[in-house]
Amino acid sequence: MNVKRKLKSAFVQSFSGMMLSIITVIGLSPLVLAVPAKVSLDSSEQYAQRQPQKLAQFSDTGPSQRSQMLQQANALFNQGELTGAEENLRKFIKQFPDDAFGHFQLGNVLFRQKKSEEAITSYKEAIRLQPKYALAYNAIGMVYASETRWEEAITAYKKALEINPNYGEGLTNFALALWQTNKKDEALSSLEKALNIFKEQNRGEKVNQVERILKEIKTADDPSVS
Repeated sequence: MNVKRKLKSAFVQSFSGMMLSIITVIGLSPLVLAVPAKVSLDSSEQYAQRQPQKLAQFSDTGPSQRSQMLQQANALFNQGELTGAEENLRKFIKQFPDDAFGHFQLGNVLFRQKKSEEAITSYKEAIRLQPKYALAYNAIGMVYASETRWEEAITAYKKALEINPNYGEGLTNFALALWQTNKKDEALSSLEKALNIFKEQNRGEKVNQVERILKEIKTADDPSVS
């Protein structure tokens, strides 16, 4: 039993960085754009999901004030200037108070600074503005998970998955929280679904991550491990 606890503790620590990496903070990683082509999303969810893509393409259409401000915050974050990124995003929100993506990105920066409650507030504001913002619900779940508030994390992940049942990152995070609450079978089922989704999307890095998580869980729960 002690061995299992130690393995689980080591597993959680080893994946804490991975969990944080699932949310894109300011940047334009495809993780933010993880929307399976087969999923039918309404216009509000499409707006939330496509905002990063718009930022990535703004140079083709000419920079706007909005995209310039977000790019500046992105640059500060990439330089490790989290305080500066936060200040820029707060200025951005003053100018564009109804921009759900701005609130979401501010939440990401606050999360990276371990300002959990402030981050949750920002994510909730993004959801208020865009009720079908699966990414924001997933982010809230990750904040709770980082504080081992597993039941609250599970509730948030469920809301994300109600909006987008094929949200691979959400399924992965949901599985990790389920495992922490001794729901192994449900966790494995969620991971297998996430694995299939990532394979369909040809996302090799995510496939490898989920396969590693599956292996870790099965190993940690194997009574033959000493």
